[in-house]
Amino acid sequence: MKYQITKEQVAEYQKNGYIVIEDFLDSKELELWREVTDDAVRQRLIERNGLTNQNSDDYYSQVFLQAVRLADTHAGMANLMLDERLGYAAGTLAGVDGIRIWHDQALIKQPYGNPTGWHLDNPYWSFHSPNALSIWVALDRATLANGCLWYVPGTHKEARYENSGIGSNIGDLFRVYPEWAHRKAVPAPCPAGAAVFHNGLIAHGAGANMTPLPRPAMTCAYMPDGSTFNGIKNVLRDDYFAALKNGDVLDDPRQVPLIWKR
Repeated sequence: MKYQITKEQVAEYQKNGYIVIEDFLDSKELELWREVTDDAVRQRLIERNGLTNQNSDDYYSQVFLQAVRLADTHAGMANLMLDERLGYAAGTLAGVDGIRIWHDQALIKQPYGNPTGWHLDNPYWSFHSPNALSIWVALDRATLANGCLWYVPGTHKEARYENSGIGSNIGDLFRVYPEWAHRKAVPAPCPAGAAVFHNGLIAHGAGANMTPLPRPAMTCAYMPDGSTFNGIKNVLRDDYFAALKNGDVLDDPRQVPLIWKR
């Protein structure tokens, strides 16, 4: 795993809000991530009656197959996600002293699947932080044809905690942030085994999958250690959510495990 982060990579990430690291996984690691993700998603379908967005509206259900918090139910996925090296890479890019997992998530864009509308990540989550981020690992090649990620560089520095949903009007985010509407978006195609790290406040989306093959990715969202509850439930357990009040530090190791500390 190419988890050692250079000063140049930190500078690029901090400036643009995202960075592509090719060959992040070697060939053996990539094969393991593929096998574990396939098995975890298959298990979720069988044992937990489907994927996270299976009952969503007709458009969103065709954006991607989505399975959240697979590490909770699959030991192999837990082994991958709890790897301290991932936390080190994320924490170094973000410039924070500790990294907790917010949630892992398999995102598989179906053959001829819909584009993923422009959105921000962090406003969905139960904490607000300008240093939240995600890793997006390409399990197969991500191209312009099959729906690679796109970014509007630098928007993470200006974003508010306002958002738009991922719906059929893929440009709705630019109604919330009209000042971004005429900025140039940049695609982030990458080979299998590459990792894309992106800030939780950067404007991003993904194109349609114009091919007859799926475009699979395994992702994980990261919360800086010490982040506090903002009142949004998102993926919090019912009992934990009920016990929290705004401003409480989110530190339950069952919900947000600490995977790296400086």
